[in-house]
This record gives sequence, structure tokens and C-alpha cells, in this order.
Amino acid sequence: MTKTMRVRTHRSDEELPRDAQLAAAIARVAADPVEVDDAVIEMIVNRVIDNAAVAAASLSRRPVVSARSQALAHPPSRGGAGATVFGEQRAVRVSPEWAAWANGVAVRELDFHDTFLAAEYSHPADNIPPLVAVAQHAGRTGRDLVRGIATGYEIQIDLARAISLHRHKIDHVAHLGPSAAAGIGTLLGLDADTIFQAVGQALHTTTATRQSRKGEISSWKAHAPAFAGKMAVEAVDRAMRGETSPVPIYEGEDGVIAWLLGGPDAAYDVPLPVPGEAKRAILDSYTKEHSAEYQAQAWIDLARRLGREHPELREPGVIVRVVLHTSHHTHFVIGSGAGDPQKYDPAASRETLDHSVPYIFAVALQDGRWHQVDSYAPERANRRDTVDLWRRIETREDPEWTRRYHSEDPAEKAFGGRVEIELRDGTRIVDEIAVADAHPQGARPFARDDYIAKFRTLAADALDADEIERFLDRAQRLPELRAEELVGLTITARPGLLDSIPAPKGLF
Repeated sequence: MTKTMRVRTHRSDEELPRDAQLAAAIARVAADPVEVDDAVIEMIVNRVIDNAAVAAASLSRRPVVSARSQALAHPPSRGGAGATVFGEQRAVRVSPEWAAWANGVAVRELDFHDTFLAAEYSHPADNIPPLVAVAQHAGRTGRDLVRGIATGYEIQIDLARAISLHRHKIDHVAHLGPSAAAGIGTLLGLDADTIFQAVGQALHTTTATRQSRKGEISSWKAHAPAFAGKMAVEAVDRAMRGETSPVPIYEGEDGVIAWLLGGPDAAYDVPLPVPGEAKRAILDSYTKEHSAEYQAQAWIDLARRLGREHPELREPGVIVRVVLHTSHHTHFVIGSGAGDPQKYDPAASRETLDHSVPYIFAVALQDGRWHQVDSYAPERANRRDTVDLWRRIETREDPEWTRRYHSEDPAEKAFGGRVEIELRDGTRIVDEIAVADAHPQGARPFARDDYIAKFRTLAADALDADEIERFLDRAQRLPELRAEELVGLTITARPGLLDSIPAPKGLF
């Protein structure tokens, strides 16, 4: 049964024992040889397919091209065979930390993979690129990789359940560094002491401010989790060589809690599996049907439905005002409560529009769909009737939707809200939605066939048909893959696609 661990700041003269520290507890979970449940294995395969789908759709996008070109400048190290890079031929190998970097950017670029929201936000599939890279480099099997991924998800989701980072303006990848390091520790079968040091180093090097997701959001939004994965690989390497980390990293009087989170008086209750308990946290996460911030998923589905049921809403000029009553998180992060004028700016970056629920609701209502490219195109954002509607949409926090957002009851937990639309003729349309259609509690929960369909759709322009089928076969056999087969857990672009894209020049 899961055990809750109280974590707080300790003065140096209190001499907090190592085994009472959060990093040590994380390491014990990672070192536990417990087997992975069948349902968890099934979902891990789904998420590996999901990651490859969104990576395939982003292969030609500038941040991904840039990260890939950096990785290709770093051939395999002496310690192993190297790792593959999304888009490149399977024979092309790079050093694993750089594969984690390039593949991590490809996965995150479109903001289209899985999510877990609680006290903190997270995209736990960000654990997968560094783990695959290390598994390929170190000659591990599919079973080893599955065990590592189960740990990565478990640790990141458990941290996200308990410790809010955004409240203290720290970026959410501060939970990813420790989770990826722990996952790699499981993958490699490292002892708890080595994993402890790796977790501490990974946390120490991956804490940064939330400005990467505020104001004019830049391409660093896609790079931030890839950087955390890269740092986790390097932290494990250092720990394996006997190097140590700041101790206690969370609880020290100059540590993360005291100075980056709640301060010396803060305390957090972190739930972690007890020895012998299966790591099942991945089953509490959910993927995206639409390429947008997760808290906008349900609003896209509601907007599409409203457009079908009330076609008059798609006529220019008929709407006077739209109010989205929603949770604190949605209002202040992607809504008008953020106070970011860029969220209403037609010239804003794709990354910024992705974090503007007023824009997203307007376009989904007018178009009856959401597309990862077309819905963000500059000509789409600048359409006059869209801009007019967009600026008539506001969000408001509703305490009940905030309460439901934080509920631990799966049947009650919600990421949507209530919409009120006022028309020029005086008509009022009111509707609501709790979760996205693809959510496990939604109208059309995602299953294996949906993940496969998502992959086929997003990969169609980037991969040959034979490559699509080859990857799907390899991914669905993940638990039984031998080490020599695991190098095939990648995608190769159709001939000529990558050659047609100029690689940017840098230092390497």
C-alpha cells in the first residue's frame, strides 16, 4: 500500500539521516525489483507509440531540426553502442545524452503527448526519450526498458501529486530530472545508493524558473524537458563513477524546499509505493487528442460540440461575450487571469497560442476541429472575425471547478468548466464539460486502436508506409524485445525529407 512521506526543511545541525530523505526514498522505489503489471505494460506501449506519433509530425520543425543537428555532432562514447535519433537511419548513432536531447525536443515540440495534472503539471512521457537512449546505448532489453519507464512515470507523477512547483515560479521539469534519473537507475539495475546520488544531481541541475511558459513563450518550451532528460543521463553517469550530490537536496536548509519552493516552514506529503508494491502511476495519466495545452483539451471538445449543435455561433459578429468559468490553474495559466497580453495577440508565437484558451476556444468553435499546424498558422490567427471573437472571450475562476480539479476521486476530477455565451439577439447559451472526450472518464476514452490511429495520421507525411508498419510492430512487441531489436524502437523519415531541410550552424 502506498505510503505518504512527510518532507520538510531541516537545519544542518539536525543531521537528517540519509534514509529519511526524499531522494533516498525515490532511490529505494527505483531499486525495488517488483514486476510490472500487465495493465501498466499495455499503457507503456501505448505511450511509446504516442511519443513516436508526435515526434514524427515534428521532424521538420525548426527546434527539432536544430536539436537533431546538435545530436549528430556527438558520436557514441566509448561506453556503449550509442542511441538512435528520430528521423535518422537506424544505423546512425549518437551519444545517449544527445539522443535524449534530440528525441526529447521532437516529442515535446507540438505539446501533443501525455499529461498528468495535480498539485503540479507534468508530461510524464518526457521520461521515455532518455530511457530509450540509455537502453539502446547500454544494450538493455525491452523488459528492462519497460521497468525503467514504469519507475519514471511513478516518480514524476508522485512528485506532481504532492509538490507544486508553478506556485513558486519553478518550471515543472524540476520533477522530471529526478524521475528520469530514477527510471534510468531501474533500467540499469543500479543499487539504491548510486540512484540516490543520481537523483540529487539531476534535481540540482534541472531547477529553473517558469518564465519558459510565461509571456512570450519561446522554443525553449520544447527544449526544457529534453534538457532535463539530458541532465538525468549525465547525472547517472557521474553517480556510476562514484561522484556525489548535494545532500540533503530537498530538505537542506539551503536546499530546494527552503529556497525554491515553500520556504523553511513548508512541508509536503509525497505518496510513494512501499517495497513490493507495483508501480501503477502511469494508469492515472492521460494523453491528448489535440495538439494544445492539456487544460484546453476539454474546451476544444466543447467548442466543437457547440458549433455542431448551434451552427449560428460560427457566424461572424453574432457573439457579444464568452465567459469560461474554470479552475484556478486554467484561468491563471492559459486564461485571461495570466495577465499576459500575448494571449490575445495575433502575432504571438505558436507556443504562446498553445497556452491561450481564449484563442483555442475561438478557433475550435469556428472551425469545428483542431489541427496541430493549421490551427496555429499566422493567417489563421490573424483572421479578422477570429480576432474579434477571441477578444470577446475571458476566463474566470470558479471555486467549484478548482475543487474538482484537485479532487482525488477519478469520477469527480475535472479539467474543464462551464461556458456562458451571450448573443446579440439576447440569447444565452450555457453548457459545460468536465473532461476531454479522450480522457479515461470522457466520452471516447483513448485505447490502443486510438494510439495507433494517431500515429498513422501524424506520421503519414513524414514516414513511408512500410516504416509506419515496422515501427508499430516493434513497439507492440516492446516487452519481449531483445537488446539487438531495441535499436529499432525509432522512426526513420521517408527518403529525402531530412536532406531537404537546411541544418542550422552552431558551435559543434
